[in-house]
Amino acid sequence: QVQLVESGGGLVQAGGSLRLSCAASGRIFSSDYVGWFRQAPGKEREFVASINWSGGGTYYADSVKGRFTISRENAKNTVYLQMNSLKFEDTAVYYCALRSRTKSKYDYWGQGTQVTVSS
Repeated sequence: QVQLVESGGGLVQAGGSLRLSCAASGRIFSSDYVGWFRQAPGKEREFVASINWSGGGTYYADSVKGRFTISRENAKNTVYLQMNSLKFEDTAVYYCALRSRTKSKYDYWGQGTQVTVSS
């Protein structure tokens, strides 16, 4: 079993920055992938970014490229999402999730953290 806990959400003005954290515990393998997703009101959940625990292979949605950076700190079993130049349309509940390297589906999810960007 894996537990994921997000933190760092909040209210920020457009153009501002926030850093989200995803603390993981349980059976985690270096080959696992951690992803950030988000869901805005009335919209489907969408992929934001992902990273491999071993440090390679970062991926981003086109909508956040150049503004968001995903990173990990293995010693703390934590993955971060640094969000800069935030826009109103970035407002959503942000979730982190984990999947095995051998799977395309994310099996473990956190409870989410709210990010609200005021225009």
